Amino acid sequence: MKEFTQLFNTAIAVILTLLYLYQLGYLLIGIVQKNRQRCCPPPSLRRYAAVISARNEENVIGGLIDSLKHQNYPAELLDIYVIADNCTDNTAQVAENAGAIVYRRFNHLQVGKGYALDYLFNLLTEEGKNDYDGYFVFDADNYVDPNFVKEMNITFGSGNYAALTSYRNSRNFGSNWISAGYGLWFLREARFLNAPRMALGVNCAISGTGFLVSGDLVRENGGWPFHLLTEDIEFSVNCALQGRVIGYCEKAVIYDEQPVTFKQSWDQRLRWSKGFYQIDYHYGMSLLKGIFAGGKRGFSCYDMFMTVAPGMFLTLGAILINLIMITAAMTLPPAEADMVMGECLGFIARTIFVFYLGLLMYGAVTTITEWKSIAVPGGRKLKFLFTFPIFMFTYIPIAAVALVRKVEWRPIYHGADQGGFIAAAGKKRLSA
Repeated sequence: MKEFTQLFNTAIAVILTLLYLYQLGYLLIGIVQKNRQRCCPPPSLRRYAAVISARNEENVIGGLIDSLKHQNYPAELLDIYVIADNCTDNTAQVAENAGAIVYRRFNHLQVGKGYALDYLFNLLTEEGKNDYDGYFVFDADNYVDPNFVKEMNITFGSGNYAALTSYRNSRNFGSNWISAGYGLWFLREARFLNAPRMALGVNCAISGTGFLVSGDLVRENGGWPFHLLTEDIEFSVNCALQGRVIGYCEKAVIYDEQPVTFKQSWDQRLRWSKGFYQIDYHYGMSLLKGIFAGGKRGFSCYDMFMTVAPGMFLTLGAILINLIMITAAMTLPPAEADMVMGECLGFIARTIFVFYLGLLMYGAVTTITEWKSIAVPGGRKLKFLFTFPIFMFTYIPIAAVALVRKVEWRPIYHGADQGGFIAAAGKKRLSA
């Protein structure tokens, strides 16, 4: 039994290492790659719509609209739409007062951002207003850097991309270890996932908010037919399968408010984990087949497959199997039982240590490379570096619960607007 246990643990470690080894290449690219200066002719000025799905967001939506009204881009080429989705507060009135075009939606059966976006795109089609070159999608708690639209327009102007994602920072990074955990994760995603993908010419991934979708693609899709719990990742997977390229614009910056209570964080990440399982179920086989297309399209399918693969759950499963082996070993002779339990306990300890060390390394590299973008004192940056692995460890019970529990979309409460603070942080980053 000891030999079997050793073989099983070694196989699990080798397989997981090989599957995710390519991300080490991403890490190296992210470290050595500096911000590239673009040399290109002045871009054409395109007409865009900013789309905001909001449910009970009266506290923050005015700040987002104000930041969109103050873009360094012609105001007549940027319309702002808000879908007040099942609101019971003054979100719609606040948005109208701030200058947005507001539609109210009440549907308690089809709940979620994907349905709200689909509703708006279909309304614009019915009203003959669906002729935009592209649509920006934001969450109500975002703050948009003044150069966001201008920078996205430059990258979109190459004509190479069906969609673009942006640099996502946090407006409340320093609130506590939870908001900092989110913040480091999104900075890591920008620097060590999407930036290397962009450099290699393969598909980036949309992450929730601050992205641009081609108007042609929205019209081709007949709206927004992505209604799983993680509709952003579903869209990204669909683009990889269809050979449509998602790009990344690092100079386009948004600031996103993160949850600060564990209850809200649990609910949100439970939805994300359940959404990943949904995507595994609906798209897993298609992604596996897409890998064999070869080239950049095949690699994009592999990258997305590994992105949605339940790696956390596989790690948890390996630990549980070792715990079962420990229990079974109690029926063996004492000497053999000691050897099996030693092997199993050693595997569990090594797995937890390597997991923590790997996350600490990613957190450290992200903190160092994005130091000027993290708007908190240096001491707190270092403190949050060590709490980042703990934040990520909490995904283990979340992934386990999401596997067996029915999960529905729930709104996340956002606090008062922090636009002044974010404006100062944005100016600091742009001048750095």
